[in-house]
Amino acid sequence: MGLTVKRIAALVGVIGLTFFIASPALANSLVATSPIAGATLKVAPSAVTISVEITPMDMGNEVTVTDPAGRRVDDGTLTVAGNDIIIGMKPITDSGVYKVSYNIISEMDVPLEGSFIFNFSTPTISVPQEVVPSTPTKVEGSDFATNLFVIGLLVTSLVVLIALALYARKIFNERCD
Repeated sequence: MGLTVKRIAALVGVIGLTFFIASPALANSLVATSPIAGATLKVAPSAVTISVEITPMDMGNEVTVTDPAGRRVDDGTLTVAGNDIIIGMKPITDSGVYKVSYNIISEMDVPLEGSFIFNFSTPTISVPQEVVPSTPTKVEGSDFATNLFVIGLLVTSLVVLIALALYARKIFNERCD
C-alpha cells in the first residue's frame, strides 16, 4: 500500500513538473516610444506612441501624459494599432519635463507598467510649424523561433510523459505478475 502511494505521488510530481516546465514564458516588454524616452523636443508632439513586443488587448490599457505641474495633457483618445498604443495630445506650450505613465495589458501576460519622461522646450522663435506625426521604427522579434522552441518543449515533455507512463505500467505489471 505504501509503495502504491509513493508511485502515485511520483507520477503526480512528474506530471506537475512537466506542466511547469512546458508552460510558455510570456513577458511583454517595451520596444520603442515616440517621443523617445529622455528626448528634448522643440516641437510639441500631437500624440505619444508606445510600442510593445506582445500585441496589447483593445480594452483595459491606460496611458496618461502629465505636464510639469502634474496636469493631464493627453486628450484621452487611446488607439491600439498592432503592437502600438497611441494616445492623442492636447496642444502643449509650457516648457519642462512631461511624464508618460502606462499600464498595458496583453492577453495571457501580466500588465506592463511603467513610465518615461520627455522634455519640451518652447521654441525661441514663434514661427508656426507643422506637426508631423512620427512613427517609431519597429523592432522585429524572433517570434517564429520562440514559437518553434516552445512547441519543441511541449513535444519533448509529451514524449517524456508517455515514456514515463509506459515505464510505470511495465513496472506495475511486472510486480503484479
